[in-house]
Amino acid sequence: MSSPAAERRGPLLLGVRHHGPGSAHAVRAALDAARPAAVLIEGPPEGDALLALAADPGLRPPVALLAHAADDPGRAAFWPMAAFSPEWVAIRWAQEQDVPVPVRFIDLPAAHTLAAQDPGAQADPNACDSVRLDPLAVLAETAGYDDPERWWEDVVEHRGAVREDPLAAFEALGEAMGALREAYGGGGHARDLVREAHMRQRMRAARKEFGDAYAVVCGAWHVPALRAKTTATADRQLLTGLPKVRVETTWVPWTHRRLARAGGYGAGITSPGWYAHLFAARDRPVERWLTEVAGLLREEDRQVSSAHVIEAVRLADTLAAVRGRPVPGLTETLEAVRAVMCDGSDVPLALVQDRLVVGDVLGEVPEGAPAVPLQRDLTRQQRSLRLKAEPQERELELDLRKDTDAAKSLLLHRLRLLGIDWGAPTTSRGSTGTFRETWRLSWEPELSVRVAEAGIWGTTVLAAATAKAEADAAGAQELGEITALAERCLLAGLSEALPAVLRALADRAALDTDVARLAKALPALARSLRYGDVRGTDATALGTVATGIAERICVALPPACSAGLDADAAAELRGQVDGVHAAIGLLDVDDLRERWSAVLRALAGRDTVPGLIRGRAARLLLDDGRLPAQETARLMGLALSPAAVPVDAAGWIDGFAGGGAGSGTLLVHDDRLLGLIDAWLVSVPDGAFIDVLPLLRRTFGAYETGVKRTLGELVRRGPSGPTAAPARGSAPEGFAPDLDPVRADAVLDLVRLLLTGPAG
Repeated sequence: MSSPAAERRGPLLLGVRHHGPGSAHAVRAALDAARPAAVLIEGPPEGDALLALAADPGLRPPVALLAHAADDPGRAAFWPMAAFSPEWVAIRWAQEQDVPVPVRFIDLPAAHTLAAQDPGAQADPNACDSVRLDPLAVLAETAGYDDPERWWEDVVEHRGAVREDPLAAFEALGEAMGALREAYGGGGHARDLVREAHMRQRMRAARKEFGDAYAVVCGAWHVPALRAKTTATADRQLLTGLPKVRVETTWVPWTHRRLARAGGYGAGITSPGWYAHLFAARDRPVERWLTEVAGLLREEDRQVSSAHVIEAVRLADTLAAVRGRPVPGLTETLEAVRAVMCDGSDVPLALVQDRLVVGDVLGEVPEGAPAVPLQRDLTRQQRSLRLKAEPQERELELDLRKDTDAAKSLLLHRLRLLGIDWGAPTTSRGSTGTFRETWRLSWEPELSVRVAEAGIWGTTVLAAATAKAEADAAGAQELGEITALAERCLLAGLSEALPAVLRALADRAALDTDVARLAKALPALARSLRYGDVRGTDATALGTVATGIAERICVALPPACSAGLDADAAAELRGQVDGVHAAIGLLDVDDLRERWSAVLRALAGRDTVPGLIRGRAARLLLDDGRLPAQETARLMGLALSPAAVPVDAAGWIDGFAGGGAGSGTLLVHDDRLLGLIDAWLVSVPDGAFIDVLPLLRRTFGAYETGVKRTLGELVRRGPSGPTAAPARGSAPEGFAPDLDPVRADAVLDLVRLLLTGPAG
């Protein structure tokens, strides 16, 4: 009696679930049994030229076939493949034969797929408004399952090899999909009609070359349509007039984590790490998996022994038997892990799900793969700097005094300027000196598209970043945009782009008369000068522009502060005053500092200026040592006098004593100022107290816990008096009556070390 396989006629249609390990094993078994003369695979035909690279040991999945429009790399599509993807298994099977079997992609060309993404292209004539059908969900519901994933595991992933007829499962799945297509038609997958027409055309071409001795590996949903009796003329009509663009293709690394995302370019596989394990495990997959889990938990210092593994295996088997499943699935395995190895806690279980169920596996692509010149230059720099692209997020600490670390910093800043956000600057947990940088790195597959997009600016990272900076400077509309760009250029070491950026900056600053925009722009310029010093960049021209902007602020700020500002405008202007004050300190120009101090004195003593701004100006002068203690007390007394409007007086307190860390320390050390505030607060009328309470709570609520506790104790004891100066030699408990210069000088070296780091 002949076998069922021998009785079949026509090409071998292997309907699969993309990225299913059970489907992958079944595809290999079917190909071994049928020995087709050619293998056709669902995928863009433009990728045929890249299939030979799949045999290169340097191409390690997960990888993705990337196709993008040649003139617009941002219009791109990915076809991901993991080691457990049936398509990848079919490709490797064809290449591993003694006589390699031809393998080709047969899906709709990417030239049409990407053209359809163009807003200017015509809409798909076959588009429909029906809801897209999930065929697996329908089959699972029909079989009495409420979870499509569990149904698929039971009937495919956990199904043992059927040696008598490895093709039977594909026949059964094809029949089931045929029934769904009869009931639901296209199922809302309108574009599939065009894709399937192209697949049939490629199958007709294969039949002329190989007869019926070829195999097709495609999504199971397409099998009924590929078996359908249609004419070549009808299919050509569906394909006539489709929009088309010129495309380029290559292989790019992919990640298991990216496969787990349903949106974007993800594949929607919720457990790629688990699937990879099922595919690779030769036998006893649950036992091997739980052993890996135990190893991971032991690395995290959890007490997990071999007895835990044995008990977890027993529990998983019991749960599967109770639920009528052939073998434990991921659900049963994770429940056993939670109960036995995690003591019922979801915290260590989340680690298992992140590291093993999903995983951080990153594929690799050989150097011979096609790539834009910019990608090649980036790869070369990554290799020379030993800066490996990794999918898991990690922190990178850089010391800019070291040549290699400085080069890494320049590369990351240049990539950010190009829109390739491989790394993001973050606050360092260690030194905060200007010679230190901390980056948070994470390589996402989509960054390959960003690299291709940036390739229009140049063939190297340096050249591309320089050209992009010059173009951004020419197109900038706001002064703040150009100042931010100047800062980024200095951080990225783009000395050739600086002249163009500075010309645009000078031109825009000369025309801008808005003091708020000037005040926003100055801090970035001052920071740029500091970064220039750190990196040894000549920023003399930038300093000249910054000084000119600062001088214009000194002239325009007092009138702007007296123009009847409301509370929100005053709060915004207060932040700008702080920024300008810090920037002028960084510019380190003596004449400019004196002029700025005069501006602050004018603001502090002008009644028409909002209390918030007057209080802030007084505090800045006091901190700089330019306002004597007696004068500070006088200004506070005027601001908090009975004639003052309570809301304005509360604003003065917020400006003077608020504003972040360390603001309340002054009141701890100065009994007189604390007494003034205390006396004013007691005198506020009941009706006005409700109005000023939110502002006061914001001011004092921001203090550190220790400062608030100390202030409360001082107020409870009662200060020496609201207006009287403390007696010579007296001081609050815990503080000396006068500053000890010798002891103060002793800490200078330590403070300098903390701020700048060790020399050398």
